[in-house]
Amino acid sequence: MNKELLKNLFNNVKALEDSIKFIYRTTDQNEPFSFANYKMFMRKYNEIALLVAGQLEENIIFDIYDIEKIKDWDDVFRPQYKMYFDMVLGNIALLRSTIENMLDIKNEEIINLKNFFTSNLRKAILHEPENEAYIQDSIEQLLIGKGLAKGIDYDREVGRIKVSIKEYKPDFIFIKLDLALEIKLSKTKTKSKEIVDEINADIQAYGKGYSQLLFLIYDLGTIRDEEEFKNHIDNKDNIQLIIVKN
Repeated sequence: MNKELLKNLFNNVKALEDSIKFIYRTTDQNEPFSFANYKMFMRKYNEIALLVAGQLEENIIFDIYDIEKIKDWDDVFRPQYKMYFDMVLGNIALLRSTIENMLDIKNEEIINLKNFFTSNLRKAILHEPENEAYIQDSIEQLLIGKGLAKGIDYDREVGRIKVSIKEYKPDFIFIKLDLALEIKLSKTKTKSKEIVDEINADIQAYGKGYSQLLFLIYDLGTIRDEEEFKNHIDNKDNIQLIIVKN
C-alpha cells in the first residue's frame, strides 16, 4: 500500500466532494441546469476510485460509471441531473471513508487537535479563569485562528445526548471526526476529585453518540500527579484526556 499516493488521492477526493457541496450550497437546487455537468464529476470520480481500488489489500467494490452509456445533459430529463449528482456524492463519501480507514486519518487529526490544545491553550488564557465558559471562549478563538469554521468543522454546545431523563450536551463537537470535547476547570482539590466522577458520567453518556471523546482539564494547581489522575481514563483508544496547567 502506497500511503503517499493514498494521501494524495484522499486530498483529491476531498476536493471533489467539496466542489459538489459548493454547488449544492451556492446554486438554486430547483434550477436543474445547475447540475448539468454531472458527467465531468462522474469521470473524475472514476479516475480516483480505480486508483484507490488498485491499492486495496481486500476486496472492496466501488461503483464505476460507464461514461459512454451515460446520456448527455441534453438527452435526459432535467430532474435527472441532480439525481446523478446525488449518486456521485454518495459514492464519493464512501470512497473518502474507505481511504480514511486505510490511513487512520481521523485518529491522526484527533492527535493533532490534542497536541494543538496542549501547546496553545495556556498562551491564550490572559487571566486566571473564573469559570469554564472563559476557557471555552478561548478554545473557540484558537479554533477560529486555526482556520476551522463553526457549523462545518466544529460546533459548540449542540448535539445533545439523552440518557434516561437527563440530557448531556458536549461543549464542542467535531462532526467529521465523530468527536465530543468536554472542558473542565479544576479550581480546588475537592473539585479535581469531583471531575473524575463527572468524566466517568460523561463517558457513559457521550459514548452513546460519539465514537471519540476528548476531555480537557484546565488546572489551577490542584492536580499534583497527572499520570495518576489520568489512570483508567486516558488509556483507551477512543478516550483521551489533556491537563493544561495554569
